[in-house]
Order: sequence, then structure tokens, then C-alpha cells
Amino acid sequence: MPLHRHLSKGRAIARTTGDHASDMFAPLAAIGRGLRHHVGWAVSHWQATPKERRGPTLFLTAALAIGVYLLPHGLLFALIALMASAGWAGRSPRAAPAPPAPDVADVKLGALYAALTPYLCGPEDPNPLYHFEGSHKNAFSAWEFDREGRLSRLELSYPAYFTDTEPAARARIEQVVQGKAGRAREYRFDWDEESNRLRITALAPLPTDIAAQRFVAAPGEIVLGFTDEDGTARTIPVVQSGMTVQQPPVIWRTGPRSSEPHLLALGVTGYGTSSLLRSIALQALPYADLVVVDGAGTGEHACLVNRPGVYTVETSLHGTLAALEWAAGETERRLAALNAARHAGTAPPEDVTRPLWLLLDHPTELSELAQAEGRTDPQDLLELPLRHGRAARVTVVIADDLDARDRITATVRTTTRARVVLGPAGPDEGRAALGAPLDIAPAAHAPVGRGYARIGNGAPVRLQVPATVDPLDDEAPAPLRDAVIALLPHRDSRTEAAAAAPPRPEHPPVVPAADPAHLVDLGKNEPMIRSRPIS
Repeated sequence: MPLHRHLSKGRAIARTTGDHASDMFAPLAAIGRGLRHHVGWAVSHWQATPKERRGPTLFLTAALAIGVYLLPHGLLFALIALMASAGWAGRSPRAAPAPPAPDVADVKLGALYAALTPYLCGPEDPNPLYHFEGSHKNAFSAWEFDREGRLSRLELSYPAYFTDTEPAARARIEQVVQGKAGRAREYRFDWDEESNRLRITALAPLPTDIAAQRFVAAPGEIVLGFTDEDGTARTIPVVQSGMTVQQPPVIWRTGPRSSEPHLLALGVTGYGTSSLLRSIALQALPYADLVVVDGAGTGEHACLVNRPGVYTVETSLHGTLAALEWAAGETERRLAALNAARHAGTAPPEDVTRPLWLLLDHPTELSELAQAEGRTDPQDLLELPLRHGRAARVTVVIADDLDARDRITATVRTTTRARVVLGPAGPDEGRAALGAPLDIAPAAHAPVGRGYARIGNGAPVRLQVPATVDPLDDEAPAPLRDAVIALLPHRDSRTEAAAAAPPRPEHPPVVPAADPAHLVDLGKNEPMIRSRPIS
């Protein structure tokens, strides 16, 4: 007989023997499963029993065992009952193991791959990278998830025929990715056009608990807010939640050597453009004079009225036109004095070297009013300070709504090279406001003061404006209001003995915490007195 027949016959005999053995030992296997079930039930019941009830439970169990032992044939009946219950409990065969739960990464990445397929597949591509029956592992090369199971980093490839140079095509892909990965976070999209790869990174939230304070910056440097660690190569110490930590700031350098001497801040209503203007005013007050225009007339800057260094705070059209006409004349006077000093080879006078800041909040509101009354547009009076302000030490800061961008004059848009946009702006709005495409998809709901900044020709960076509330707002938190009050100048040093030079410290002065016994009363009990008359 051949060898393979012996082997097949042996396998048949072994299979038959195993089947008979399993049938014969099936009752014992069922009783064994039942006993294991009883032991498991007893252990779990004992662990669930409180400690103070375990003693009585043991006593009752021992009494029951003794009673069974004393009964005639009690042990035999107990053993029969135990075997019967064990056979009943183990009658059902061992349950099949539950199928493993699907991998969360595979589910989410598969959904993202399916969502991108209609935009990245080509009908004439013989070997498409994205197709409806494909797998995400063919297109996604690297990914990471955070502890909450949300996508934090992804690197994918896309076909070469995808129009990655068109902003509209990019915006569609970014919208799909953000919709599948979660709209509650901001994402940075790094398009590598040479290798047809896209890197997506979920950005960590910026700190929102940094209040107004005296920042470590040189005169002429304004801290607009704070950004990511890779957005700047500099950090400054700040007080955050009662502790001093290092945070990366967004620095705007002003003055005669600045290439971006003026700033335009646009934002969605309620996202902190007025707070940004107050923060800039508090930082500029130690070494500059201010002219403030509140075009909306909401009283957001009433805390600056009658403060040393603040010429005026105007809310009406008549006062605004008078203040801006004086600012234009002051710019001409400064230019003439500086040119005369250069020709004579002498030091320029002190009153032309001290910086002058023009802060305008919602000037388009006054422009519409001036147009209705047939008067001069306040924005037209800014042409001279905007074009020659750098040489004359005059800085212009304009804050307005994002919807009012079309009402801002061309002169303002072309001369304000430092840009800030606050609030959840779309791709088109961000590009129009910053003058460059925004490679960050904003979150659907952003905190107050969150936005983006672009200084000159640099790349846009994320921005979180310090919490600079209106100290006259009773609904604002008291610690934030006290922080702003501590930064306001409380006395006019110019009424004292004349100093040899204007106060220009090498480093910003360290302002101690405000003493509750010496807080300044912000109530306006006296008529407003301007520091210097506007002629």
C-alpha cells in the first residue's frame, strides 16, 4: 500500500477518535465550564460584598455547610445538586470571541480619503491615486492622533494634475480636511508643489489668559500679541495666571527706521479690534503723544480722556476733522523743522522728535457721516501723515470692521504695511485683509482677540491680543480692569520742572501692582481739559 494511503487512513482514524472522545467527554467539559462559571460568580460576589458584611456571610455559609453535612446523605445530595447546576450553567458551548473593534485611525482616515476622492481623482488616469475602491494607505504616508483620538498631523500625496497653484482649488481641499478632522481647531496647510505633497498640522490653542501689562520691549516696539513658537525667534517674560513665563511675541517696530510705520487692523465685530487699539495706546504712552478718534462713538476709549500725553479723544465728526487737520499741519511743521535742523547741522527740537500717534477706531463710520453732510472725508486728511509720517515721527493706527474694508480709501490700504485681522476670517477675506494667502484655516469659533498678523512682506502668523478691557466697563472682570488702570498715566510730569530731555527710558519701566488704596477714580467729575490746545 502506498505511503500516502497509510497517511490518509491514519488521519481518518485520528479524526474519528477525536470526534468520539469529544462526544464522550462532552458532559465533563460542560460540568467543567459550569464549575468555572460558579467560581467566577462566587469571586465577583465576594469582591462586591462590603467588608462589614463579609463576616456574617462567612458565618451563614459555614452554618449551611454544617447543616448539609448533618443531614442523612446530605453530602451526596449536595454533590449531585452542584454537578447538575454546573452542567446546566455550562451547557452552552464557549462563546466565540468577539470580533476586534475597528481601528479608529482606519475609520477616520478612510472617511477622509473617501471625501477627498471626488476632488483628487482623474477620470482618465489609468492608475489613479484616489479612486472609490482604493485605500487611504496608498495616498497617506504619515499620520498622528492625539490622546482624544483626533487627527493632529497628516501627510498625504496628491496627483500631479491637481491645480495646487489655484487658491480656489486649495480652499476646497482645506475645507474638506477641516470638516472631517474637526472645525474646532486651527490647521496649518503646507503645500509642497514640487513633490505634490500636503502636510496638515493641527495647531495648539494660543494662551488667552495674558492680561495687559508692561512688556519688555524697546521704545518704538509694540507687542501686538503672542503667537506660536515657530512664528518668531524671540521670547519675552510675561505674567500669565500669576506666574512669569516666556512667550513668543509679535513685535511691530515703528519709528523713522521702520519699513512698516503704520498699521491697519480689521476684524469681525466683537473680536477685539478696540482692545488692540487700547493695548497699543498703553504701550505708546510712556514715550509718545496720542490723538484718539472713536468713530463708532461707543466710549471704548473714554479711559484715555484727560490723561497725560493724550491730546484729545474725539467722537464727533467736527472734533475729528479739527484734530486731523491739526495733525496734518503738525506733520508739515515737523518735516520743516527736521529739514532745517539737518541743513544747519544741529540737533532737532525736542517737540518734533517726540513721537505722535494717531489712533483711529472705526473711521469709516465718520466717513459715511461726512459724505452725507457734504464735508471732508476724515480719511483724506490722513494722506499727509501716512505718506510722510515715518520721517516726521508720526504713526497712524486704524482699526475697523472687516466688512468695512471696501470703504477704506486706497491711500490707507497702500500705506499701512503692517496688517492685523481678528476673528474667523475666510480664505478670501484673510487674503484681502493681509495682502497674502493665509496658510492657516481658522476655527469655526475663536476666542476674543484671536487672529492673524503680517508685518511687511513676512508670512502671516497667528496672533492672540492681550486681554485689554475697557476699565469703565462694569461687566469686565475686575482683575483685567485693574491691570489696565495700573498702566494708565496718573499724573502729568510735564507740569513739573523741565527735564533736559523727554522721558525715553532704555527699558520700559516696571509698573508695580496697583494698590487698592491708591486706585484712580475714572469718573469724569471735572470738565475735559486738553493737555495741549489744537489750533
